[in-house]
Amino acid sequence: MGRCRAEQQVTYARAAALKACLNRQIRLHPREEKEFLPMLDPDNTHPAYRLGRLFAVLEKAQEEASPGLNATIRDRYYGAASSTPVAVFTTLLRLKNAHLKKLSPGRAQWFEKLLGEVLAPVADFPAHLTLPNQGRFALGYYHQRQDFFSKKPDTPTNDPTPGDAA
Repeated sequence: MGRCRAEQQVTYARAAALKACLNRQIRLHPREEKEFLPMLDPDNTHPAYRLGRLFAVLEKAQEEASPGLNATIRDRYYGAASSTPVAVFTTLLRLKNAHLKKLSPGRAQWFEKLLGEVLAPVADFPAHLTLPNQGRFALGYYHQRQDFFSKKPDTPTNDPTPGDAA
Protein backbone atom coordinates (compact mmCIF):
# COMPACT_ATOMS: atom_id res chain seq x y z
CA MET A 1 0.00 0.00 0.00
CA GLY A 2 2.87 2.34 0.76
CA ARG A 3 4.19 2.05 -2.80
CA CYS A 4 0.72 2.58 -4.27
CA ARG A 5 0.30 5.77 -2.26
CA ALA A 6 3.84 7.01 -2.87
CA GLU A 7 3.79 6.44 -6.62
CA GLN A 8 0.05 7.19 -7.02
CA GLN A 9 -0.23 4.03 -9.11
CA VAL A 10 -1.73 0.56 -8.71
CA THR A 11 0.06 -1.88 -11.01
CA TYR A 12 -1.05 -5.40 -11.90
CA ALA A 13 1.55 -6.92 -9.56
CA ARG A 14 0.55 -4.68 -6.66
CA ALA A 15 -3.14 -5.38 -7.19
CA ALA A 16 -2.42 -9.12 -7.27
CA ALA A 17 -0.39 -8.92 -4.04
CA LEU A 18 -3.08 -6.84 -2.32
CA LYS A 19 -5.80 -9.24 -3.44
CA ALA A 20 -3.80 -12.24 -2.20
CA CYS A 21 -3.23 -10.62 1.22
CA LEU A 22 -6.88 -9.64 1.58
CA ASN A 23 -8.15 -13.04 0.42
CA ARG A 24 -5.83 -14.74 2.91
CA GLN A 25 -7.09 -12.49 5.68
CA ILE A 26 -10.69 -13.28 4.69
CA ARG A 27 -9.95 -17.04 4.78
CA LEU A 28 -8.22 -16.81 8.16
CA HIS A 29 -10.91 -14.62 9.71
CA PRO A 30 -14.15 -15.52 7.91
CA ARG A 31 -16.80 -12.87 8.02
CA GLU A 32 -19.62 -12.09 5.67
CA GLU A 33 -17.12 -10.77 3.13
CA LYS A 34 -16.32 -13.01 0.17
CA GLU A 35 -12.96 -13.38 -1.55
CA PHE A 36 -12.00 -10.93 -4.28
CA LEU A 37 -12.53 -11.95 -7.87
CA PRO A 38 -9.79 -11.52 -10.49
CA MET A 39 -11.93 -8.89 -12.23
CA LEU A 40 -14.42 -6.16 -11.42
CA ASP A 41 -17.02 -7.34 -8.92
CA PRO A 42 -20.10 -5.12 -9.28
CA ASP A 43 -21.76 -7.02 -6.41
CA ASN A 44 -19.02 -6.13 -3.91
CA THR A 45 -20.64 -3.53 -1.66
CA HIS A 46 -17.71 -2.91 0.69
CA PRO A 47 -17.41 0.89 1.00
CA ALA A 48 -13.64 0.96 0.48
CA TYR A 49 -13.93 -1.13 -2.71
CA ARG A 50 -16.75 1.12 -3.94
CA LEU A 51 -14.74 4.26 -3.22
CA GLY A 52 -11.83 2.88 -5.23
CA ARG A 53 -14.23 2.26 -8.11
CA LEU A 54 -15.63 5.77 -7.67
CA PHE A 55 -12.15 7.28 -7.86
CA ALA A 56 -11.49 5.40 -11.12
CA VAL A 57 -14.77 6.59 -12.64
CA LEU A 58 -14.06 10.21 -11.67
CA GLU A 59 -10.56 9.94 -13.15
CA LYS A 60 -11.95 8.49 -16.40
CA ALA A 61 -14.50 11.32 -16.66
CA GLN A 62 -11.70 13.85 -16.19
CA GLU A 63 -9.54 12.14 -18.82
CA GLU A 64 -12.35 12.18 -21.38
CA ALA A 65 -13.32 15.76 -20.62
CA SER A 66 -9.77 17.12 -20.69
CA PRO A 67 -7.46 14.85 -22.69
CA GLY A 68 -3.74 15.43 -22.37
CA LEU A 69 -3.70 16.87 -18.87
CA ASN A 70 -0.30 16.96 -17.19
CA ALA A 71 -1.72 16.06 -13.77
CA THR A 72 -4.91 14.04 -13.25
CA ILE A 73 -6.85 13.62 -10.04
CA ARG A 74 -4.80 10.46 -9.47
CA ASP A 75 -1.62 12.53 -9.35
CA ARG A 76 -3.10 15.04 -6.93
CA TYR A 77 -5.55 13.09 -4.78
CA TYR A 78 -4.91 9.31 -4.81
CA GLY A 79 -3.01 9.13 -1.51
CA ALA A 80 -5.49 11.27 0.38
CA ALA A 81 -8.53 9.60 -1.21
CA SER A 82 -7.33 6.14 -0.21
CA SER A 83 -6.64 7.11 3.39
CA THR A 84 -9.05 9.96 4.25
CA PRO A 85 -11.94 9.72 1.77
CA VAL A 86 -14.30 12.18 3.41
CA ALA A 87 -11.76 14.98 3.00
CA VAL A 88 -11.28 14.33 -0.72
CA PHE A 89 -14.45 12.98 -2.29
CA THR A 90 -16.54 16.03 -1.50
CA THR A 91 -14.12 18.08 -3.59
CA LEU A 92 -13.86 15.48 -6.37
CA LEU A 93 -17.63 15.11 -6.69
CA ARG A 94 -17.96 18.89 -6.97
CA LEU A 95 -15.25 18.99 -9.68
CA LYS A 96 -16.98 16.14 -11.51
CA ASN A 97 -19.76 18.49 -12.60
CA ALA A 98 -17.32 20.69 -14.51
CA HIS A 99 -15.89 17.65 -16.28
CA LEU A 100 -19.28 16.24 -17.25
CA LYS A 101 -20.31 19.60 -18.78
CA LYS A 102 -17.49 19.20 -21.32
CA LEU A 103 -18.76 15.79 -22.51
CA SER A 104 -21.56 15.05 -24.93
CA PRO A 105 -24.95 14.77 -23.21
CA GLY A 106 -25.13 11.00 -23.82
CA ARG A 107 -21.67 10.36 -22.42
CA ALA A 108 -22.30 12.62 -19.43
CA GLN A 109 -25.52 10.73 -18.72
CA TRP A 110 -23.66 7.41 -18.96
CA PHE A 111 -21.13 8.63 -16.37
CA GLU A 112 -23.93 9.85 -14.09
CA LYS A 113 -25.59 6.43 -14.25
CA LEU A 114 -22.31 4.66 -13.54
CA LEU A 115 -21.59 6.97 -10.62
CA GLY A 116 -25.06 6.30 -9.23
CA GLU A 117 -24.55 2.54 -9.48
CA VAL A 118 -21.13 2.71 -7.81
CA LEU A 119 -22.35 4.95 -4.98
CA ALA A 120 -25.71 3.24 -4.38
CA PRO A 121 -24.56 0.99 -1.50
CA VAL A 122 -22.33 3.68 0.08
CA ALA A 123 -24.16 5.26 3.01
CA ASP A 124 -21.42 7.72 3.99
CA PHE A 125 -17.80 8.53 3.24
CA PRO A 126 -15.57 7.17 6.01
CA ALA A 127 -13.25 9.64 7.72
CA HIS A 128 -10.30 7.20 7.57
CA LEU A 129 -9.56 3.87 5.92
CA THR A 130 -7.52 1.23 7.72
CA LEU A 131 -4.63 -0.42 5.88
CA PRO A 132 -6.73 -3.46 4.78
CA ASN A 133 -9.43 -1.07 3.59
CA GLN A 134 -6.83 0.94 1.68
CA GLY A 135 -6.04 -2.34 -0.06
CA ARG A 136 -9.73 -2.76 -0.89
CA PHE A 137 -9.75 0.80 -2.25
CA ALA A 138 -6.74 0.02 -4.45
CA LEU A 139 -8.38 -3.15 -5.77
CA GLY A 140 -11.62 -1.34 -6.53
CA TYR A 141 -9.67 1.35 -8.36
CA TYR A 142 -7.59 -1.16 -10.31
CA HIS A 143 -10.54 -3.40 -11.20
CA GLN A 144 -12.61 -0.46 -12.45
CA ARG A 145 -9.72 0.97 -14.48
CA GLN A 146 -9.05 -2.42 -16.09
CA ASP A 147 -12.75 -2.79 -16.86
CA PHE A 148 -12.67 0.47 -18.83
CA PHE A 149 -9.86 -0.89 -21.00
CA SER A 150 -11.10 -4.45 -21.35
CA LYS A 151 -14.31 -3.56 -23.18
CA LYS A 152 -14.96 -1.84 -26.42
CA PRO A 153 -15.85 1.81 -25.83
CA ASP A 154 -19.58 2.35 -25.95
CA THR A 155 -20.87 5.23 -27.95
CA PRO A 156 -23.30 7.57 -26.24
CA THR A 157 -25.93 6.57 -28.80
CA ASN A 158 -25.85 3.02 -27.41
CA ASP A 159 -26.57 4.51 -23.97
CA PRO A 160 -25.27 1.48 -22.04
CA THR A 161 -26.57 0.79 -18.59
CA PRO A 162 -24.05 1.15 -15.77
CA GLY A 163 -24.15 -2.60 -15.18
CA ASP A 164 -22.88 -3.17 -18.70
CA ALA A 165 -19.83 -0.97 -18.20
CA ALA A 166 -19.08 -1.80 -14.57
